[in-house]
Order: sequence, then C-alpha cells, then structure tokens
Amino acid sequence: MAPQTRRMTFPNVVIERDTDSERSSSDEEEEEEEEDHEEEEEKVVDNKNEERMEESLEAKKKGKTPITISLKKVCKVCKKVGHEAGFKGATYIDCPMKPCFLCKMPGHTTMACPHRVATEHGVIPAPRRNTRNPLEYVFERQFRPRVLRIKPAFVIPDEVTCAVIRYHSRRITCLEFHPTNNNLLLSGDKKGQVGVWDFGKVHEKMVYRNIHSCIVNNMRFNPTNDDSVYAASSDGTISCTDLETGISLSLMNLNPDGWQGRSNWRMLYGMDINSEKGLVLVADNFGFLYLVDTRSNNKIGEAILIHKKGSKVVGLHCNPVQPELLLSCGNDHFARIWDLRRMETGSSLYDLAHKRVVNSAYFSPLSGSKILTTSQDNRLRIWDSIFGDLDSPSREIVHSHDFNRHLTPFKAEWDPKDPSESLAVIGRYISENYNGAALHPIDFIDISTGQLVAEVMDPNITTITPVNKLHPRDDVLASGSSRSLFIWRPKEKSELVEQKVERKIVICDRAEKKRSRKHGNKSDDSDDDKFTSKGKKLKSNKPEWKLTRCSGKVKR
Repeated sequence: MAPQTRRMTFPNVVIERDTDSERSSSDEEEEEEEEDHEEEEEKVVDNKNEERMEESLEAKKKGKTPITISLKKVCKVCKKVGHEAGFKGATYIDCPMKPCFLCKMPGHTTMACPHRVATEHGVIPAPRRNTRNPLEYVFERQFRPRVLRIKPAFVIPDEVTCAVIRYHSRRITCLEFHPTNNNLLLSGDKKGQVGVWDFGKVHEKMVYRNIHSCIVNNMRFNPTNDDSVYAASSDGTISCTDLETGISLSLMNLNPDGWQGRSNWRMLYGMDINSEKGLVLVADNFGFLYLVDTRSNNKIGEAILIHKKGSKVVGLHCNPVQPELLLSCGNDHFARIWDLRRMETGSSLYDLAHKRVVNSAYFSPLSGSKILTTSQDNRLRIWDSIFGDLDSPSREIVHSHDFNRHLTPFKAEWDPKDPSESLAVIGRYISENYNGAALHPIDFIDISTGQLVAEVMDPNITTITPVNKLHPRDDVLASGSSRSLFIWRPKEKSELVEQKVERKIVICDRAEKKRSRKHGNKSDDSDDDKFTSKGKKLKSNKPEWKLTRCSGKVKR
C-alpha cells in the first residue's frame, strides 16, 4: 500500500505573545488607557532618541564614537520594538504585523495554519477545460499512452543507509547521478568544488578543487560521453571535466578581464543540454541565454535576452519529448516557454506568471506535457497540459520553502521513475517537533491531488535539506544538507542490505577546518558542525548511526 499522510500527530502548541503587542478587547476604557500609555512611551522614546543624537554629535566633535546597548526586544521581521518573531526550537512565533509565514494569508498563525501538515488544503482544483485544440488531440494519441492511467503504489526511500559527513568545505548546491553507473553521485558546492562519490563502496570518493572559483550552480553529463560532465558556475564559466583524470576544459568565460565591479560581473545559473542539436544552453544573471556547441566547444551566435534585463535566469529545461521546447524561469516572477527554432527576444510561446521569484521549472520526465514550478511565495504550481490553457495553473499547492537566510534555493523535482508523473520531492523549511527535536523533513507530494504522501527524516539530521535528487533507475534518494551527503533507501530494502553489510556513515575530518579556524575564516554552514553533538543528545526509538572516520586527506 502507498504511504499515508501523517495527520494530527503534532502536539498542541500555544504561542505566547508579549502583552505590549496585543490589544485588549474587553472594555473601551482599557483601550483608551493603552493608547494613552503608548503615546507617552513614544514621546519618551523620541526624547531619548533626541538625547542620543545630541550625545553622538558631541562625541563626534570630540573625536569619540559612542557605544549604545539596547536590551529591548526587536522584531527581526518588521524591525519594531516590543515583540519578537522567528523560530524558537521547533516553534515559529509570528510577527503580529505580518500574515501567516506559510500561506501568506492573514487571520491565523503559522502553527495553526491549515496547510501545515495536510498540504491538500492548499490545492486549487483545475477547471474543466474543453479547448478542442488539434495539438492536444495529437498529443493524446501519440504521447499520453506512455503514462499509465492506473496510478501505481509509490515507493518512498525513508531510511538513511550511508552518508558522508562534512564532505565539502562549503554548502552543497547541486547533485547529479551518473547516467550509467548506478552508485556514482556528483555534487557541487559553494566554493566551486566538484565531488565524486561512489556510495556503493562509501569510502570511494574524491573532490576536484581546481574546476571553478565560485558556486557550482548546475551540472549535466555529456550525452555522448559518460566520463565528462558540464558545469555552470557563478564565476561566469562553463567547464567540461573528465572524471577519470580530473582535467577541466573551459568552454566559455563571460568575465575574461576579471573583476570589473558588481554591475559588470556575469554569473551563470540555469543550464541544460539539447542532445539532438548538440548544444549546451546556459543563462546568466542579466537575463541572457547563451548557446555552446558540444562538438567544437565554442559559443554560437550572440546572447539572447529571454527574461527581464538585469534579472537572474535560474533554471533551464528542455522538453524530453520535443527538445525544441525550452522552459526557463527567473527572478522576474515568470516561467517562459520557448521554441529553440526561432529564439528571439520577446518571442516566447507562453509566459507563466508567478507572484514571486521562481526557483525552478521542469517539464514532466516521461511525456513532457506537464510543468512543475517552485516559487518563493511558498507555492508549487502545476500545469497539466502544455497544449491547454496556460493562463492559470491547474493547481497550486502550499508548501514551506520560503527561506530568509543563506541556503541553497528549494526546488521541487519529479520522480523520473514514476509512470504516472504525479510524485515530486522537495525539502521543507519550517521545522517540526519530533520527540522534542526540531527537524526539517523531506516531503514527497502527490501533485495530482496535493496530498502529502510521505515525510522522511532522521533524528541525526538536524540541518535543513534543500538539495534533493531522486535516482533515475533505483529507489534511491540523494540529499545534500549543508556540507554533508546522505543516501536514502526504502526501509524494507535497506533491512535486507543490513543483514549483509552494516550501514556506513563516514565523517571527513580535514586539516582544512583547523587552518580556517586559525585564520579566522567563518563559513555560512556552521549548523553542520553541531551534527554529531545534537544527534547523540536526541532521544528516539531509532538506532543511531554507526560512524566510521576516514583519513584526513581526500583523494584527488
């Protein structure tokens, strides 16, 4: 049977707010007294601010800088005094001046939001459309038979079988499975390094550190050569790396003169490969698309403006059935469909509007008829047919992935093995209370109904997991959480494997970490350093991982 959604297993949480930020509704006299009291407080604060300004001016004249220390509670959301907002453990305290953090609607708090556990409450059903489009008729006859009409049972990888802790020196930004070797996983990080890990042997791993000097945003394997991989980086270059030798070739450099200021520095984000035409398609942070020929390894033609000038194009995806169709998304709040046979500025076939930044947009993996987008407004949007009415999405699913700190953007991705094209995986930002521990699960969502099929978590993983990739052939999920990699398998299968081989979790202790502490370098992934200490303190029925340590040096 398919995994069922966990309903109301969360404990009842009461959110206590400061009395200064709440108004009493019992008597009108009390309201008037509170308003008068607030006016007096504002006058006192104004007088204090004037005194501080005078003192600072006098101190500047004397050549001294004053030091002021404020012990008042300041809200990080609205920047006002008198209340606090944000996470306290697994509890999110809302700002009274803002709507619900999850669904962005006023009238309730985040803890009481109806979309918090049962995501199907946020589904907007698709209207019944009868377009009688001839293209849709051809599609139904030729492509739709590939998709099964009877939905099979979902197989969910829900148990960590192996991992590499602190594998990268910075947070992981992208993952890619090898097209032929089932146990080979590639990972890119914020520092520009590319890691190759054979999770079948666990200890077989290496890190290439001389490929890029900045964030690796996307990776794709060469369709004609399994040993080479293309990567697009924020340093403005496209690299083609031989995995056996580690030799990297730069195909295009958008910053040949080096740093010329922030307004001129070009970074590459979205990337995909059109195997039929032998093209590598990449897009930058100014809204332009570039074409590179894989046979000559040279740039073709001029850059094409496909999104608003000056906005990032963070995602590109070619249709798996009709490679001439290109799907792009960016920071201009749009996802656009293009025809590669007539690529011109402003010649998009459709413009799919969103309310905020679009993190990702993908065609469905088998038929290529559906579209799944992830937007920063905590919404997953689905279009059931690219030949139908694309003015509005077929469904909108509320999901927590709007982050406000340094993280890799959340992206909902299809399960490439699902014949019904209805299962998607995405990490969750808002933490949940599991036996007293604040954990961030990975959600499996049925996009046809909006139902939360399963949420997988491990009591030892206390960091957020924004990067997730499902294996194209095996029932395996790869996750990147901070600097660590995790491999998930279904519990039934992993129990059979454990009878022969114990689960292996490798912790990489590098001398690089000690050197960075000496020089005072700080990473934005400090949460991962608390991994083992938090994991030991948790009280859970699940067995703890059996940890083994690898050597300090990483193979090259």
